[in-house]
Amino acid sequence: MSKQEYKELEQLYTDASHWSINAGDETIHAKRIAGRFRSYKWYASSLWLLFFITPYFRWEGQQAILFDIPHRQFHFWSLTIWPQDVWMLSLVLILLAITLFAVTAIAGRVWCGYFCFQTVWTDWFTWLENRIEGNPIQRRKLDAAPWTARKIRLKLTKHSLWLIISILTGVTFTAYFTDAYQLWVDYLSLQAALIAWIVLASFIFFTYVFAGFMREQVCFWLCPYARIQSVMVDKDTELPTYDLARGEPRGKVHRNASTEQKGDCIDCRLCVGVCPTGVDIREGMQEGCITCGMCIDACDSIMDKVKRPRGLIRYASRKELNGQPLPAVFKRPRVITYGIILFLSTAGIIYGLTHIPPVELSVVHERQPLFTQMSDGSIQNKYTIKAVNKTTQALKFHLRVTGLDGVDVRMPDGDIITLQAEGTIPFHVFLRVKASQLKKKKTKIRFILESFDTIDKMKLKKRSVFIGPAQ
Repeated sequence: MSKQEYKELEQLYTDASHWSINAGDETIHAKRIAGRFRSYKWYASSLWLLFFITPYFRWEGQQAILFDIPHRQFHFWSLTIWPQDVWMLSLVLILLAITLFAVTAIAGRVWCGYFCFQTVWTDWFTWLENRIEGNPIQRRKLDAAPWTARKIRLKLTKHSLWLIISILTGVTFTAYFTDAYQLWVDYLSLQAALIAWIVLASFIFFTYVFAGFMREQVCFWLCPYARIQSVMVDKDTELPTYDLARGEPRGKVHRNASTEQKGDCIDCRLCVGVCPTGVDIREGMQEGCITCGMCIDACDSIMDKVKRPRGLIRYASRKELNGQPLPAVFKRPRVITYGIILFLSTAGIIYGLTHIPPVELSVVHERQPLFTQMSDGSIQNKYTIKAVNKTTQALKFHLRVTGLDGVDVRMPDGDIITLQAEGTIPFHVFLRVKASQLKKKKTKIRFILESFDTIDKMKLKKRSVFIGPAQ
């Protein structure tokens, strides 16, 4: 370990010794202050309004986004994802995870600070609390005051609005899995299915408790992302950081007093007062910091008042604070690795979406028995073919087999295969061939389904084997 690395590690342990985490002993009432990062936070949280309105969009006569689990179909506007295409889900999950890792490596827990549903819902709840009960000082006084008609009225109003948001959250989430308009009818008429009531009750409970009461405790103790963030950041990651060299030693501002021996930090603690998790950013990067930038807005407002430059608390990397050059984002090995994975995942998803076959075909050879020797000496194999019609119209197919001369194709339901719209049909096929035609024990064959009576002819191919006695 180099001397520089040892000094940085020593500084890290020194910072950690001053950390303090609210373990739920008190309620954090963060002050709300205007600023550019507060505006960014509102813009980001407003994106969640799409969560509430999207289930009510209609497309081609049905719900635009619908996760139809009973029918095993996921509808995204004109696109329908079937279980056979679910492999793309793994790529989507990889894409989301790596995006989160990449953003964290560049700018810390931006997801937590601006987009996480726990953060957003908590922010909405505390905004209502601030509008109804007053600023943090007034809220603390109200909590400590005896129960009066006024306190009951304020508390009842606040909790009623919290419950309304929780109910809307639960109904909206459930609406992604069934028809949204019919769901409201079922709920209001008390005719909804049991699972719908269970989902609604669960979301009401967890939204109300997590956003209304636990708040930052969810980030501290329940969220796994907060636990693993330390391995995602490095010396190049830009985080809300207190400029120690400029700010220390701290000291109050007194009129006509000399400030030559003091740093720019006037120890007003407004950066702590606005933090939604109660972190003192001046003690270094901590587990509770969600990089929302509220402390930057607070500090900049104070610097403006005391006529000192902004940026005492700012987004900066450890290298930047140590006076080292900051490499370009695209030259950082970690970001390059994440970028490659993102590109491959995105390419895989695009390929999958553009190559979803209208009909999915699978062929399973009968195992017991592998073949049957008929009374006339011919050899028969049985196959189970499952065809999934992903289109919205019925399709008809002819079946033929190649790769084996003289094969006789027999189907119990006739020569024409009819696939109903958006349906799955399994059917049995018997292949029979004279023993003299078999040159070896296993012969590679190919099933071919060719459509007719459709504008766009479809030809589906599936490989299999014909098994006979040992030669």
